[in-house]
Amino acid sequence: MNVKPDFSKGRNYAETAPAFLSVWNMESYYGESYIVQNISFNVHEGEILALLGRNGAGKTTTLRSIARMDSPQVTHGEIWLDHQPLHNMKSHEAAAAGIGLVPEDRCIISGLTVEENLQLAQIAPPIGWSLDRLYELFPRLAERRKQEGTTLSGGEQQMLAVARALARDIKVLLLDEPYEGLAPVIVDEIEKTLRIIKEQGITTILVEQNAVRALELADRAVILDTGGIVFDGTAAEVLDNEELRSEYLAI
Repeated sequence: MNVKPDFSKGRNYAETAPAFLSVWNMESYYGESYIVQNISFNVHEGEILALLGRNGAGKTTTLRSIARMDSPQVTHGEIWLDHQPLHNMKSHEAAAAGIGLVPEDRCIISGLTVEENLQLAQIAPPIGWSLDRLYELFPRLAERRKQEGTTLSGGEQQMLAVARALARDIKVLLLDEPYEGLAPVIVDEIEKTLRIIKEQGITTILVEQNAVRALELADRAVILDTGGIVFDGTAAEVLDNEELRSEYLAI
């Protein structure tokens, strides 16, 4: 296990970053409460990383911090994507740099059709996948392209949220609880899609309470507990370690 990367070469991290996406000594808080404290981890290009932990461990906070959302506030540390300093960016700048966040509530825009939701994502550059390519990946969305997005089923809304992220030219896909409330057969479809996205070289960080499904999909795993990292290694190591799963994931 390697919890923290080696930053002994100093703060010129743009030149020494050991991975495609690196988080270094990051601390984030809401109000007066620190949620993640001094965490460091790396994600390699094209990798699927499962970010796991019990409720309140800091998983969503970590995703939102990487995406540079207004809340939480990042007070310390650095975030680098492909040698670019995300920690100096606003959320729209991080999106332009290649970060695509799919939040837990999916944020489908009411009053717009499926196609209009996708077109809205492509108003400003950098533009990613074409509508034809997105509809090829998500045939259900093609069938419902004229239907209002918020009237789709839960699984279809999740597909739309992922498609909307891909409509931008993203390098990293951040997924917050994508399986929540979905039937196992729909989860199978989402996982098939994520494998295809991986084949396209897109890096994915997956936050998911269904830890076993996430670990079976992922290459590596980082486990958080009370805002700190307690494990950083392969997904297979977690699946094979009953004590680790029981203590930190309750599985």
